[in-house]
Amino acid sequence: MKEKLKLGGPLVLAALVLTALACGPKPQPTPAAAVKATPTKPAEVTIKDDERFTPKVTPTPTPEVLDSDLDALNRKGYLKDVYFDFDKFDIRQDQRDSLDANSQWLRKWGTVKLRVEGHCDERGTAQYNLALGEKRANSVKEYLTSLGIEASRIEIVSFGKERPFATGSDEAAWAQNRRGHFVITAR
Repeated sequence: MKEKLKLGGPLVLAALVLTALACGPKPQPTPAAAVKATPTKPAEVTIKDDERFTPKVTPTPTPEVLDSDLDALNRKGYLKDVYFDFDKFDIRQDQRDSLDANSQWLRKWGTVKLRVEGHCDERGTAQYNLALGEKRANSVKEYLTSLGIEASRIEIVSFGKERPFATGSDEAAWAQNRRGHFVITAR
């Protein structure tokens, strides 16, 4: 019994000391007038191009955009066509701004799926133009995926020269028909 009292005494004393310290006087808050405002400069962060990322965000749809039916959504023209040079399927420098804007819109509306249609002018055989239209649609898809758009959201199809946008057999009409056309297929 004496041994239990010898051990219990120091424990009780330690508990009393801790309780007394915890219940001590609390520091008084400093009046707002006495606090000097010190301007802080935000930390500068440098991000290298290879360290950039595109967060996958599924935005909340708004009535003005995604509540429209697909036909209405496509008529509004949120996604701009991309045009190609004669017998070429590489993305022209002057078309990159349109694709960049399309990719920004697609990132904003992360649930949207689309079809890229490859089109050609009337010159050349049907078989040749179907192959060229497919290469054009693939070029557009590859460019968009390089900007962070998920490949699973983009399907491609070639119509070759079968669905001309402009009628006529001159350079003005042909230039309008050599294109990658965007069709929203799902919201």
